[in-house]
Amino acid sequence: MAGFTVAIVGRPNVGKSTLFNRLLEQRKAIVDDVSGVTRDRQYGVADWNGKAFNVIDTGGFVARSEDVFEKEIRKQVQIALDEADLLMFVCDTATGITDQDEEMADLLRRTTKPVLLVVNKVDNPARALEATEFYSLGFDKIFFISSISGSGTGELLDEVTEHITPEKEIKRDKVLAKLELGDGEEEEFVDYDLDNVEENEEDETEYKEPEVPKFAIIGQPNAGKSTLLNALIGSERTIVSNIPGTTRDTIHTNYNLFGKEFTLIDTAGLRKKKNVHEDLEFYSVIRAIRAMDEADVCLLVIDAVNGVTAQDVSIFSLATRKGKGIVILVNKWDLVEKETNTARDYEKIVKQRIAPFTDVPVIFISATEKQRIFQAMEKAIEVFKNRNRRIATSQLNEIMLKEIERFPPPMTRGNSVKIKFISQVPTAVPSFAFFANYPDAIKESYKNFLENKIRTHFNFTGVPIRLFMRKK
Repeated sequence: MAGFTVAIVGRPNVGKSTLFNRLLEQRKAIVDDVSGVTRDRQYGVADWNGKAFNVIDTGGFVARSEDVFEKEIRKQVQIALDEADLLMFVCDTATGITDQDEEMADLLRRTTKPVLLVVNKVDNPARALEATEFYSLGFDKIFFISSISGSGTGELLDEVTEHITPEKEIKRDKVLAKLELGDGEEEEFVDYDLDNVEENEEDETEYKEPEVPKFAIIGQPNAGKSTLLNALIGSERTIVSNIPGTTRDTIHTNYNLFGKEFTLIDTAGLRKKKNVHEDLEFYSVIRAIRAMDEADVCLLVIDAVNGVTAQDVSIFSLATRKGKGIVILVNKWDLVEKETNTARDYEKIVKQRIAPFTDVPVIFISATEKQRIFQAMEKAIEVFKNRNRRIATSQLNEIMLKEIERFPPPMTRGNSVKIKFISQVPTAVPSFAFFANYPDAIKESYKNFLENKIRTHFNFTGVPIRLFMRKK
């Protein structure tokens, strides 16, 4: 089941994108931006009150020409109505209710999906009084906020999370697990504070590997995703053309050849917000993000001719934050002029752009020529196995405690920081809990050291790793 999706809709210049950025910048709730990722993007993952959900900003999609507004806004809102689970209808108290607001309100009142009316720019008592006119639009749930200051956004997010059912929630790497603490100590339940889940029986804490892996083919339009799918299954399963945005929907294809079985999910291309003019491409963006939620491993297709763009890095970052395995496929390699070290140099550039998470396979393919495409699938299966790898607690402690002894954490306020026990948490994303006497004193640089050592001794290539420091 794909994750819960919220779409922010409204006429231009009411503050939709400001609200979007505000929701993503809630420090307690939102995954921080990764260095090098363009801030001009239209999708993200939010987490509030322990519940995660997708957020889509429709800002920039609406045609700015006034004479075609009604036609375009109808298309835009209809797509949001079809695809999103909840809509935030943003208006501007500074300008009051306009004809465009009335037009959109008329469409939204007809839906059975929840609509939250968000009146923006309510940043002083006079504006608060003026904002009362929006009650006339007839929506039950009205929130008066200031996107710039963040006033009122907490109550808005509280309401959003009320609508997220367990089956629609994006599962995060969080668990309450029973661990053996070693050294002859008694077993105890350790709350990692990573989710609000019920206490599980001991035999239910093990993460169960999916029977058939799901691979989502993701990337920008015209990178060759559909061509790759067709090359793999040997038939024209999807429409292929050189017009960006040909694929409008996600397409699931079961692959069972040569002793390999998995599901391929072909997605529409993801583009930077300012380049998305066609209404159907917004529809495609939502579907592509949902495909990531479904997938175990994402195959990020990059156009070798265009090189690694900021949007490729943005897509990579989103898949990483969702905890998905990743294989980078540099497509159209047959069109690149090559010298002795062309592939090596190209891979180096790719790794520089996606840093700091660089333990990712990079394979150079040609979907049209069917070069190395089956090697790419072999690598995807390997990454899937890495994502489900479980390390025995005894083995993990034997290896990692020796590494920690050789290079211990820096002291804090004259006290030695000692890590005494490590255990892998039974979650979909490989996660490790380190128990220390001063867990808060362990800095990010040392966490990076620990992650690198885990990757050195155990094969987690292509998979994000989560580290949690806990009090022992």
